[in-house]
Amino acid sequence: MAVVRAVGAGVAAGLGVTAALHAVWTVTPWPLRTPEEFADVVVGAGEGVPSARACVTVAGLLGTASYLVAAEAGVLPRVGPRGLRRAGVRAAAGVLLARGLTGPVVFGRLSPRSARFRRLNVRYYSPLCVALGAGAAAVGWRGSSATNC
Repeated sequence: MAVVRAVGAGVAAGLGVTAALHAVWTVTPWPLRTPEEFADVVVGAGEGVPSARACVTVAGLLGTASYLVAAEAGVLPRVGPRGLRRAGVRAAAGVLLARGLTGPVVFGRLSPRSARFRRLNVRYYSPLCVALGAGAAAVGWRGSSATNC
């Protein structure tokens, strides 16, 4: 279970940092200089940062996934029914894996997204989603909560 705990801690940290970054984007395009640069690099289309509401929603979902993975791995205290926590981790894993595995196809050469976004998606965004999704899946199917409710 030490491996599951370590993987869970890493995945939870990655999701937590990503959640925090989405929260920051409610008020600024940081670390990019302008909303237009943000649209090109992070979204691949449009003219600026997505709405604050969209950023807060994604930040909340990522933050929730971060907690669920950490709790299921035994890194944080567990709250709520074990089955619900585990289902949440598995759902997060599924979403991350789907985004990571389909990203290169959905945002491929025929996509209207910017060339810069497509390049970053293939090199960083999709592989990060696959890594986080695989880690979350490992926790969701082998988490330590089976022994410690």
